[in-house]
Amino acid sequence: MESTTNRPEETLFRCGTLTYTRTALTMLFVWLLWGDFCFTLMETVVPSIVPLHLKNLQCPNWLMGMILSTIPNLMGMTISPYISVKSDRCRSRWGRRIPFIVASMPFLCASLVLIGFHNEIALWLRRVVPVLADFSPAAVTIGLLAVLMVLFQFFNQFVNSTFNYLFNDVVPQSHLGRFAGAFRIVGTGVSALYNFFLFQFAESHSREIFVGSAILYAAGFGLMCLMVKEGKYPPLEPEQEQKSSRWDALRQFFRESFGEPFYQLLFISSGILAFAGVAWGFQVFFLLEMKMNLQEIGIYNGILMLAGMIATFFAAVFVDRWHPLRAYTYGIIFNITGPLMNWVWLFIDLPGRTFFFLSLGAQLLYSFMNALSAACAMPITMRLFPHSRYGQFCSARGIVYSICTILAGFMVGGFYDLVKYFCELHLSNYPIVTAGGAGYCYRFYFVWSGGATLLNFIVITLAYRRWLKLGGDAKFHPPAPWTPEGIEHIPVVATTGYNSRLLRIALRFMDFVMYGSLALAVVMLWPFQVHQMESAIRLFLSLVIPLSIVVAVLWYLLSRRIRLDLASAKRGEMPKYGIPHHGMMMVFGIKFALTLGLVVAQFVVSIHMESSLNVTLFALANIVTNLLLILCTYVVIRMEQGYSVKVDEASMIQAGVN
Repeated sequence: MESTTNRPEETLFRCGTLTYTRTALTMLFVWLLWGDFCFTLMETVVPSIVPLHLKNLQCPNWLMGMILSTIPNLMGMTISPYISVKSDRCRSRWGRRIPFIVASMPFLCASLVLIGFHNEIALWLRRVVPVLADFSPAAVTIGLLAVLMVLFQFFNQFVNSTFNYLFNDVVPQSHLGRFAGAFRIVGTGVSALYNFFLFQFAESHSREIFVGSAILYAAGFGLMCLMVKEGKYPPLEPEQEQKSSRWDALRQFFRESFGEPFYQLLFISSGILAFAGVAWGFQVFFLLEMKMNLQEIGIYNGILMLAGMIATFFAAVFVDRWHPLRAYTYGIIFNITGPLMNWVWLFIDLPGRTFFFLSLGAQLLYSFMNALSAACAMPITMRLFPHSRYGQFCSARGIVYSICTILAGFMVGGFYDLVKYFCELHLSNYPIVTAGGAGYCYRFYFVWSGGATLLNFIVITLAYRRWLKLGGDAKFHPPAPWTPEGIEHIPVVATTGYNSRLLRIALRFMDFVMYGSLALAVVMLWPFQVHQMESAIRLFLSLVIPLSIVVAVLWYLLSRRIRLDLASAKRGEMPKYGIPHHGMMMVFGIKFALTLGLVVAQFVVSIHMESSLNVTLFALANIVTNLLLILCTYVVIRMEQGYSVKVDEASMIQAGVN
């Protein structure tokens, strides 16, 4: 897709030796997203249908876990790094990524078709292989499915290990965030369409679905490979060209990938996300415990998926403007409020329909924050990892992620079993536990996810500080100990500077959150009086209102620091503390200002139920959230201390620290 133009006034976008006009860049996006559509549909089919077949065959849960999770992750730890390094060092007339995709395509499609016909193949094997006749049809079918799944996962590693790397090789750095947003929208849309239109036929027409996905993948993905062209890559470095033993190559892989503390922190952060993500696999059990039915859960997830697509559309452009690491780091820090505020559900039991709307409202308020963080996942690696060894570093991160996923898969189930045992032993007489029954243990998911989020909070903060020390927006180049300079030069993309006017507006939103919470606590005394909720009045006067005053004072002191630093920066003086990024603070300020409406809804529900305990617990949960917001803001200004020294510059490149 290399293009030239004779019109110098036309904007050109460059990625390595590739040059795009605006039209050519649009077509590049179209073909890559079309390939993502075909690939995502193919990948969605297998993990959604195969478990149903295994379950119908009475496959043991441990064996199902081995087939569906353990083996793929083990392949991701071993095969994927090898393919990634090989693709980094590949120099062919078709590029370094596409040859691996095309070479694996026939085998991948064949394995899909074979999985679709697994019943017929199993019956045929029992007839032609005498020894198999001694086994039950179910056992033979399970064994066949296991073998076919291994084949599928093996050849799929060639695509998983190179397709995402292709984006970094052909998409201009200035548009990585927008492409990542579009990429996420397409992936989410494919999953939604599949679940809405095809999943209902997963058991009755699985053969047709598998064959259809294989045909679409071969034709659609193949067309993408034909239309997308890779550029010319620089020659290999001496270390990459020289042949060495496998042991020496392995040592070089780990030395280069894990030697720099900055990369170590990014890898650890990825592993922590794996631990947090495994807990979400039990989300359905938590929602069932909160008295939602399967239909409501389906609607709930569908609405959140749609909201995520819309939010991603608007969030993606800010990833490029604010830098993906900054947006991701701020998102991780402030998202700690999400899981930790859910402690309240340990003590409150609501009707399923009521919980549906309250929980849905809370999740929708987090949609933009979550979309912004998710849209950063791909651009972060593309802006921070060495381009010459991009596949190698992505696979190194994948090793850490796979190890943590395997460990978390074993540990999270044990965590819930341990909580269940504790509840049965010590809390069995409490009404809330009795109402919850066997599923009450799933209300403790916030402990697992909150602990992981808190740990990631620390790790990603350290990574951000390290990034600033390595140059930040203006001067960062990936550390590369294999080069004479110790860095690998990559294009530096301009990001927007800190805007004092917008930051002051963001602080006003946060003022509204803190002072509005105090005002709301005082105002609620009147409806309590009307409804004769004497216990609520006493608890608010003795506990909620005093704590809200403390929170308001703490926020006043912290926000005053920020405003004083802004004034210093405007005068050209060095800020004493640190200045947070205006855009991210605006996102959080608006989000948590809207959350006050959710708090009002919680109070209304509690008053309708005439529950003084519930309204007090919801108020305390809001206070805890506000305290966490103050903590997050304090961490952010300390994190920026010494680096966010200028405001109202056109870009962070111009505002770079010398």
